[in-house]
This record gives sequence, C-alpha cells and structure tokens, in this order.
Amino acid sequence: MENPAIIVVDMLNDFVTGKLEVKRTKYIIPNLQRLIVAARKNDVPVIYSNDAHYPQDPEVVEKWGDHAIKGTKGAEVIPELKPSEKDYLVEKRTYSGFYETGLDPLLRSLYKGEGVKTVVLGGLHTHMCVRHTAADAFFRGYHIIVAKDGVEAFTQEDHEQGLKYLENVYNAKIMTVDEIITEFS
Repeated sequence: MENPAIIVVDMLNDFVTGKLEVKRTKYIIPNLQRLIVAARKNDVPVIYSNDAHYPQDPEVVEKWGDHAIKGTKGAEVIPELKPSEKDYLVEKRTYSGFYETGLDPLLRSLYKGEGVKTVVLGGLHTHMCVRHTAADAFFRGYHIIVAKDGVEAFTQEDHEQGLKYLENVYNAKIMTVDEIITEFS
C-alpha cells in the first residue's frame, strides 16, 4: 500500500445518533477506532471528510431535510472517533469528499510533497458518500481501499450493493480493518 491516507466519511452526530441515525453504525465504530489508532501509530494521515451543509444546500432542501448543518452539534464527529490535533478536517457540501473541497490538494501535499497514492475509505454511507468520494478518487488516479467492516449504510442491501459497485466500477480493493492494519506494519 503506497502512501496511504485514511478518509473517515461523515461519522457525525446527526448520522450516528441524530436526525438521520443509522443504527447499524454501532458495528463499525470499534473497527474505525482501531483503524485510526493504527494509522496514527504508523504515521498514516487521517482525514475526516464531513458534511457541513448550509440550510439551502440541495441535500438539505430537496432530499434529506436538515442534517449536519455547519456549526451545529449534528455536524460534529462523534466523540468515539474524535479527531486529534494532527488529523485533518475537510468540510463538504455534497456526497463527494472531493467536490469543491480542498481534499485533493491536501492529499497531493502529504508525504513531503510526494502525495497520497492510496485512499482508505471508512464511514457512511457505503452506497452514497463513500461511493461518490471513491468515484472522484478514481477519476483523480488514486488507488482505493474500502474497509468493508468500517463502512455502513441504512440497510444491509444498500451496504452490499455499495461494496459491489465500488469493487466493480472503481476497482476498489475491499479489505477488513484487520487486513488494512496489517498492511500498515
């Protein structure tokens, strides 16, 4: 795994315990905790890609209603996965962590300017924000790994469909958190 970075997608209060709660998230929190700790221990950058919506955003007005509004408690990372001072936070207003954000320039600046080559995705939702972030990573030439026990969706069907799509369309390597941690060492 060459020059990896962990991208934790939308592990926010509104998705875990709030307005758009995904009860299934409880299964991935311990796995993401282990992944983040291992990444930090091995000097792998950890980036949080977080919804920070304005009330007029299409995702709010036209689709999901008020959620993860910039500056609210709902838009904060859950306490169990609290970012450290060395981690990066990149706000997004759409499903993709790349669209009109500073994620790509950040990734290209890491590793003393050599840039990240492999993005490791975890978080919510396998079939939406993880999928769209993976699409934009693919189009920009990054290798993609998805932590299959570190991503989740509203339903098992959404989750499985998302994983299959990521693998088939974006050539994502689907691995367990333990397999990913082993690669860091």
